[in-house]
Amino acid sequence: MFNNDRLLVQILLLALLGACLWVMAPFWSALFWGAVLAFASWPLMRLLTRALKGRESLAAAILTLGWMVLVLAPLVWLGFNLADHVRDATAFVKDVQVDGLPDPPTWLAGVPLVGERLVGYWNTIDQQGAALLVSVRPYLGQVGNWLLARSAQIGGGILELTLSIVFVFFFYRDGPRVAAFVLSLLERLIGDRAQYYLDLVAGTVQRVVNGVIGTAAAQAVLALIGFLIAGVPGALVLGIGTFLLSLVPMGPPLIWIPATAWLAWRGDYGMAIFLGLWGTFIVSGVDNVLKPYLISRGGNLPLVIVLLGVFGGLLAFGFIGLFIGPTLLAVAYSLLLDWVADNRARQPVK
Repeated sequence: MFNNDRLLVQILLLALLGACLWVMAPFWSALFWGAVLAFASWPLMRLLTRALKGRESLAAAILTLGWMVLVLAPLVWLGFNLADHVRDATAFVKDVQVDGLPDPPTWLAGVPLVGERLVGYWNTIDQQGAALLVSVRPYLGQVGNWLLARSAQIGGGILELTLSIVFVFFFYRDGPRVAAFVLSLLERLIGDRAQYYLDLVAGTVQRVVNGVIGTAAAQAVLALIGFLIAGVPGALVLGIGTFLLSLVPMGPPLIWIPATAWLAWRGDYGMAIFLGLWGTFIVSGVDNVLKPYLISRGGNLPLVIVLLGVFGGLLAFGFIGLFIGPTLLAVAYSLLLDWVADNRARQPVK
């Protein structure tokens, strides 16, 4: 016979849990990203706490301020200066449309065997580029309206990122207590293997964060160095754009290739060649070498999981889904692999 009082208490607890989830729903993505960011940088938090003689709140405040300077300040600066750079880009497009590309350099025709063909390609690109600009001119206004409509979504993504950095402070300060609570909850749900699964999830999150964000940061810094050496205006804006586009396959070339073309259009062929080589072998080379190494280090995580997570997370969660998507898929993949391996190990040998 059922205990009516106990059943009523369980129903009330479930209703309370549902109400809490409903209230917290707008903040799940920011909370998740704040937790991932705090976990990935936890060794730095531990080192700073030790240097400050155990003052966790002060260490958490310093690290949170550092994240604000590194992440939010460039985004705010980008927002204030984006209009000027868009105006410069529009002027550049108009100049190309009116004047076309400059005459091919004299040394281009002197290249052995292929010089005349390269000059022909140069003139063909000039003619086709002018025709293309004329054909797409009626659609430029529609593109501008589309970008204006998406600006609200971009603002929402920046707001979520701001909230996640605010939450990072509390994860830093209360990290050990949160970890102990999660461990006790897992022990209540799955028993003795709770610590094992917690370590598995922690290692997966660490690899994904280091692989995706670490590679994007490395590419952004290297691209910024190249833009500064080549004298490209708006180098910081282009560096931030490289960081964002580094999260998707073949994203950085969308930044450094137009910059290289701009240098060539101005007649600065030496720096154009330098930036093209720098982007091909240095900036894009990091993505081909560093990312697979960081993600697969200590595990057997296919890169396609990360790529699907990037695109799926972007569609599901917006801007912040670029970070949440790969982490979720990678954790789920690792847990499924472990569950299958454990099930096979328990089967009796025939």
